[in-house]
Amino acid sequence: MTSITETPATLPNDYQLTRRGAAAAIAAGYAAIATAADADPIVTGTDGLVIESVTMGAGLPGYVARPAAAGRHKPIIVVSEIFGVHEWVKDVCRRLAKQGFVAVAPYYFHRADPAGTMSNLTDMASIRTIVGTETYPLQMQDTGATLEWLGKQAFVAPGKAGIIGFCWGGSVVWLAAAQFAGIGAGGAFYGRLRASDGATDRPWPMDRIADLKAPVLGFYGGKDRGIPATDVEAMNAALAASSNPVAKASKITLYPDADHGFVADYRPSYNAAAASDAFGKMVAHMKASL
Repeated sequence: MTSITETPATLPNDYQLTRRGAAAAIAAGYAAIATAADADPIVTGTDGLVIESVTMGAGLPGYVARPAAAGRHKPIIVVSEIFGVHEWVKDVCRRLAKQGFVAVAPYYFHRADPAGTMSNLTDMASIRTIVGTETYPLQMQDTGATLEWLGKQAFVAPGKAGIIGFCWGGSVVWLAAAQFAGIGAGGAFYGRLRASDGATDRPWPMDRIADLKAPVLGFYGGKDRGIPATDVEAMNAALAASSNPVAKASKITLYPDADHGFVADYRPSYNAAAASDAFGKMVAHMKASL
């Protein structure tokens, strides 16, 4: 096991990198369908942290990582990929806790996956069926329940919460930042910006620019075939042209050589340089905005 040395502006200094391989990574709890054959996931230790499994409003489960040090710490909601709260999402929470935040990952898909085992699935159709049950109203309901729970915890600093999300969760970030006054900053990692099929049964981030209540920084890959660069360009142009000052303070960074999922270090699309830059910018945004 070898240590990674990172600057404070990018990743916490005590990360550990372990050559696992796919079988070991899947056994450790990473999403089975997305894990690279030669997986190199970053593993963040729990020293100096409190790790908890909690139940929030309406029976919503959550994974919490927070500093063990006394005091009240700024909160960040972590919205998962379509694979649910698997080991990589938990590790992201621990990374944020090492930076001094209270990080909570709600199990948004708990209604259709009460055992929290969807990360074991290897059939994308089954995964999408589960994800489809978490409609836009339920996404906002669960985000609101998480905000309410955070507001009642003695270890959470008063004020607004941050929210970050990946893939499916990236879209949730934009929408939640437009919905809740209790959110003070967002970090959206490669979340879809508008419907690819013209569906109008729910809002998409590009529909809610005028309603943004917190500045969102987006981090997207230029090689992402599911989210074309033209969508990113259109979103950036709409943000800049908006009369909403919060929208004007929001922006997407496009990494030309990065693909979808470039921050997820257990996936074959992982791009270390882009991930380090994006994660560092997100953390700086949270520290400056909350």
